[in-house]
Amino acid sequence: MPGQNLTRTEAAERAAVVTTEQYEVVLDLTRGEEVFGSVTTIRFRAVPGSSSFVDLIAPQVRSITLNGQSLDPAAVYADSRIALTGLAAENTLVVDADCAYMHTGEGLHRFTDPADGQTYLYSQFEVPDARRVYPCFEQPDLKASFTFTVTAPQGWTVFSNSPTPEPQAVTGSDGAPASRFAFAPTQPMSTYVTAIVAGPYVGRTDVYTAPDGRSIPLGTYCRASLLEHMDSEEILDLTKRGFAFYEELFATPYAFEKYDQVFVPEFNAGAMENAGCVTHRDDYIFRSRPVEARVERRAVTILHELAHMWFGDMVTMKWWNDLWLNESFAEYTSTLATAEATRFTQAWTTFQAAEKAWAYNQDQLSSTHPIAAEINDLHDVEVNFDGITYAKGASVLSALVAYVGRENFFRGIARYLAKHAYANATLADLLTELEATSGRDLQAWTRVWLQEAGVTTLRTRVSTDDAGVVTNLEVLQEVPEGSPASLRPHRLAVGCYDLVDGAMTRTARVEIDLDGAVAQVPELVGRPRPAVIVLNDDDLTYAKVRLDEASLRAGLEHVAAFADSLPRSLVLASAWDMVRDGELAAVDYLPSVLEALQVEEHSTVLRILLGQLSTCLGAYLPQAERPESFVATADALLQLLAAAAPGSDKQLQLAQALAGTASTPAQLDAVAAMLDGSRVPQGLVVDQDLRWELLTGLVAAGRLGEAEIAAEAERDVTTTGRERAAQARAAVPTAEAKAAAWSALVEDASIPNETQVKMLRGFAACARQPQLLAPYVAAYPGVVDQIWESRTFHMAENLLASLWSCVPVGLPGVDAEGVLRGWLESHPQAPAALRRIVAENLDDVLRVARVQATKPVL
Repeated sequence: MPGQNLTRTEAAERAAVVTTEQYEVVLDLTRGEEVFGSVTTIRFRAVPGSSSFVDLIAPQVRSITLNGQSLDPAAVYADSRIALTGLAAENTLVVDADCAYMHTGEGLHRFTDPADGQTYLYSQFEVPDARRVYPCFEQPDLKASFTFTVTAPQGWTVFSNSPTPEPQAVTGSDGAPASRFAFAPTQPMSTYVTAIVAGPYVGRTDVYTAPDGRSIPLGTYCRASLLEHMDSEEILDLTKRGFAFYEELFATPYAFEKYDQVFVPEFNAGAMENAGCVTHRDDYIFRSRPVEARVERRAVTILHELAHMWFGDMVTMKWWNDLWLNESFAEYTSTLATAEATRFTQAWTTFQAAEKAWAYNQDQLSSTHPIAAEINDLHDVEVNFDGITYAKGASVLSALVAYVGRENFFRGIARYLAKHAYANATLADLLTELEATSGRDLQAWTRVWLQEAGVTTLRTRVSTDDAGVVTNLEVLQEVPEGSPASLRPHRLAVGCYDLVDGAMTRTARVEIDLDGAVAQVPELVGRPRPAVIVLNDDDLTYAKVRLDEASLRAGLEHVAAFADSLPRSLVLASAWDMVRDGELAAVDYLPSVLEALQVEEHSTVLRILLGQLSTCLGAYLPQAERPESFVATADALLQLLAAAAPGSDKQLQLAQALAGTASTPAQLDAVAAMLDGSRVPQGLVVDQDLRWELLTGLVAAGRLGEAEIAAEAERDVTTTGRERAAQARAAVPTAEAKAAAWSALVEDASIPNETQVKMLRGFAACARQPQLLAPYVAAYPGVVDQIWESRTFHMAENLLASLWSCVPVGLPGVDAEGVLRGWLESHPQAPAALRRIVAENLDDVLRVARVQATKPVL
């Protein structure tokens, strides 16, 4: 039986006999807290006499009628499918079902706000969860027009893909006053980008007026308890800037009638590109002062989802193997728009520090896959929302733009959008247009960049004479051992940096083409050897980079002297990759990070560097070295905090980092003094979210406990307060608290998705006492199957990855590698997606063990 899966072969077979035309979906949201009514009429064409099926996940199917004939639900509905036989040329299917509200961020998610008791709903359908709300042909190439009619409690508003109509007063199924919203039919679209958002949402509207006079209504909304914190003006301004930028860049008008953005609770991702009705996670509504990295991330996310309106929603992939086209294109263009149309002009530095680091990490796992991945079924696509699909794909698209030329690239995009508007397309369709506009044959480029996995390594080889003058400089490309990659063509820059008046300043830059194993750089021959040669300067290509030994030493020694953030970040990124590969000891890297933190002001780079400190302390340092390093690092953070500019973003990030690192009485006293207000650095505002950071750090260190957690939860009666209290309780450093958290996470499937995320974070807060988590290494294999079989995919994936991510590798008596190898060997027939999760956990164990064994050399 297929369970809830769908294979590519089945989808192709269904598309060969079925053509969808129209859905009429009638939803009744007044039936209580567990289920809602869903009556759906589907009109579709088919090959006469053929058979097919419709997808549905529902606790009860009341009736099914096909072409006027009643079908027995017990006979035709099973295993998430309604079987259809004897189809006519023109067909009408009517299904009446009770569908279940979800608390996992999938399907139709239901949430009640503890701040005021108001209830909110939103849909999340990517990849295959529209079938949790209405029966459908759940695959992207069976597009149709959708007409939604929704009955909701009085006082609610409802958003969908079409503009929200004036409601009609009716009586709900519960006998209470209700409102019925009859939406107009949509343009043709795929099921996964349809949307229903309902509840007492509030917000603000605006209009984008295009240069040709078209007006697009805009709206931004959130739940009532967050309205005072919603900076609508900035959100709408970013949106209008994005509209102007994209309509000009793509030379294609916006395809839908309006554009709403709703910030919703307990959301699993950053956002979702529902056509004309985008949903964002509502912690993008900042109730406390956010670090600037989060504000920039929100801007990129807003522009990412807007880009999808053209690339993904109007023109949609035929099957999920081209998922990367949607996500990589949106990731690339949103970074481009952020850098060129907003105040976040250093967005490419952010991309290098965060997104490309994600890509490089993902691309070196055993589960690495080509950007254009082979997607055999829904399980495959669900695990491919990863650093390759998003970040590597965006990096490679950036390289493609350089390869064919920006003007040629976007002229090709305009042709592609015009040719396939409201339809489906493939990578081959895109390449056809790019080849036409650029005149380049992209087949070889596509093979090595898109259809082969892995990452290559670039190195410099430098020769000098006795006077220190460069006599030869080469760039070498190699394939790391075990990588499936081939040598690839690169357009890259070589930057020369020297100390000038105490600042590490670029004194020369050369762009070269590397197509093979070696490329000469004759422009730098005859010049004095620079102090630091930065390979891939300005981050033009996608590759691992190794600096020559002299450049590495000088770059790390003078890392704080770099005049610009990007070259400093590139040097540190190269060194960090060496740490991860076991070529540079973590203890050799830590001083450079602390040195860089003295001068770094770029918010995302700060966040990445502080995260690397945490990884070193919690995983990469040998267990015996950690206590001393914890103390030294926290002392350094205290000094950095004292020196940070009052009220700066850097000051806030350092305070947060100190809370998770402090271990000595004096260090914990400093954290406690910020929490109780007795000694707060000038300019630092200890707001509610920072209070939770400080309190949780003190709880994890054993300074505070249940009484303080309960008091803080009483102070913060919100959904965030409820989640952060759960996190703090899971962080209590006792065997009893860890056992309680483990039991709840493993056994209680009713825990909402975002509460689960916070509890996992608290459970993992054991870097200072790793022995508390030792018992769960051996316990892990016994719960893998139970979790996989009892949870939705998203919840299972998050649990299985996060429960393992904190295991104390290198602790005496803990055989993390053996435990995972044992499970994999005993489960050869486990679903591929599940084996991938466990295999990636094993990859991390092997990497950590290798890093811990690396000897210091600097």
